[in-house]
Amino acid sequence: MSLSAFSDSSVPVAEAERLSARTVPKGQQTKHAIVQAAVTLSTQVGLEGLSIGSLAELMHMSKSGVFAHFGSREELQISVIREYFATFEQEVFYSALQAPKGLPRLRALFDNWMKRVAVEIQSGCIFISGAVEFDDRPGPVREALANSVQTWLQALYRAVVLAKDCGHLSADADAQQVAFEIHALILALHYEARFLKNPGSLARANRGFDDILARYGVPGAPDFSV
Repeated sequence: MSLSAFSDSSVPVAEAERLSARTVPKGQQTKHAIVQAAVTLSTQVGLEGLSIGSLAELMHMSKSGVFAHFGSREELQISVIREYFATFEQEVFYSALQAPKGLPRLRALFDNWMKRVAVEIQSGCIFISGAVEFDDRPGPVREALANSVQTWLQALYRAVVLAKDCGHLSADADAQQVAFEIHALILALHYEARFLKNPGSLARANRGFDDILARYGVPGAPDFSV
């Protein structure tokens, strides 16, 4: 399913479980379990802190057993990024499609994102830590990270454009600027809440989103408040 669904009003049918014990071979089930464990570990130690050895110990497997599923540490890191992104888009973007198009959907997207951040404040965010680890290191891992981030930023932008097309945002609002400011709120929240541990950061981020709507929104639009 493509995040381009944010450009129309369609609501996708709920996806079947990506892995089913009845249909997925045991080897794939094992690989999926390893990837999920690697995602949890990566939120704590970063992608660079992830190793075949530490993962093998966590899974009570041999190093060769873990290695056989991926072939390299780099492929393991990329698998972690893909799994992390799949969870992110399901929790943040796809569930927001249940809301009416326009501003209600944009708010649902932001609210879902805030729920995700509330968890990541405690566990860490692979996208943010990965950006620090790989910002100046070209290669497949950086490319996988950047592609994931660019995909959901484009979905955010399309949600803003849709709200504007619905007449819920001002006709002269710069959609790229609005999306930039929403993304900036999330990044500031991670820094304030996780790194500086400033109390009230979540409330300030929500207030910041309301301020964005107050500046760019159209009074009387659905879910608009001043």
